[in-house]
Amino acid sequence: MKQFASIAWLFAVALVSAQEPFRPSPGTFTPLERGKIYTGELVFVDHVNRRGSLRLHVEDYYEEAGLHHFALLPDGVVRYRGAPASLKDVPLGTVLTGCFFLPPDPKISVVPVIRGGRRDPTRPPENHALLLEDQMSLSLRENRPWKLKEVQIEGSRGALTVRREGDDGWEGEHVLTMDDSTRIWRGRELLGVGDLIADGTWPAKGTRNLGPTQVQVGLTWHPRYLYEQFHLSDLWLDEGAVATAVKGQTGKNIRHVKTRWMPALIDEVEHGPSGQAVVTASLFGGRAASLYADFKEGAGAQMAAAETTLRTWWPDHDGMEGALVKVSRLEGPLPFGCSGMQVRFEVDLVLEGFRPGRIVKIRPTSWPKVKPPYEELIKGPKDRWPGWEVFE
Repeated sequence: MKQFASIAWLFAVALVSAQEPFRPSPGTFTPLERGKIYTGELVFVDHVNRRGSLRLHVEDYYEEAGLHHFALLPDGVVRYRGAPASLKDVPLGTVLTGCFFLPPDPKISVVPVIRGGRRDPTRPPENHALLLEDQMSLSLRENRPWKLKEVQIEGSRGALTVRREGDDGWEGEHVLTMDDSTRIWRGRELLGVGDLIADGTWPAKGTRNLGPTQVQVGLTWHPRYLYEQFHLSDLWLDEGAVATAVKGQTGKNIRHVKTRWMPALIDEVEHGPSGQAVVTASLFGGRAASLYADFKEGAGAQMAAAETTLRTWWPDHDGMEGALVKVSRLEGPLPFGCSGMQVRFEVDLVLEGFRPGRIVKIRPTSWPKVKPPYEELIKGPKDRWPGWEVFE
């Protein structure tokens, strides 16, 4: 969506800001510029409840410490390989950069709440993310590709010296280790270090200057992560390879959203006689652009109540069917998590969950009507999510 290209400066502001932690208001979209930026490796994921744990990289902090447990805000967005994603798409060990906030409502937080007295820099109180993205997504969004400088080979292992411009914390020169686990993408080819040695692109031994070639990189855990060193999980050598990666991840996200429905925030409910209502809702942002095109005025649709984790009860069964009587674009500056598309949905029977500030999921009738995986459904009050003990 368009908003991704317009927020690079917000990251620079948030990165250097010393402002107080910000607590979003429940039932509203979150202002990205009020967040704090943290980077770390993904070490645990509970994708059903949109939460997980990061091992944060804290500058000038050289002690082993606890994990930073996080949850995605309802309007939170994940980006992987330059495209929209869900947490289940991102491999463990991937280095992610995110924008974090205090929990909107600590009483129902799905991750432990860090109280004000704690001073562990690796476990900050801002534990709800509005944006999480891997290095490739960050570089593409900011239009700041990495540039190759030189490669050094010793057997099947080596190191790649790369450089990045900018002022978002990733600028400067980095030496990335690589070995047989490193995936190298050239056009539609998947290669390894040995393949580039065999075709003469890289030397069999020693160092070669590679010039200022633009590339994209994927980063993962390195034993010296406390000293801000990284291992190269993926290397995309050209624009064709990047385009192939983006296309593949976009297709995966489209399938995910079509089978789990598009989340939205209810703006207004106009009640009619006998349970009828017109529900006005703003679609969440960050999904593939083609999905929004399926919301057409006059088309049929189905709406189901959802929780802050975006889980639903039995949407294909208890979702209310109706019609999209109006589809419009919101005017003015948009919050990061809002797509800018607003729909008016006419339904014959309003549900308890259809209230202003609540979250719903919507399916145009052109999307398949399927039951989500059983473990993703809310089956009762005691099964809304496992307790905090999974993080202790």
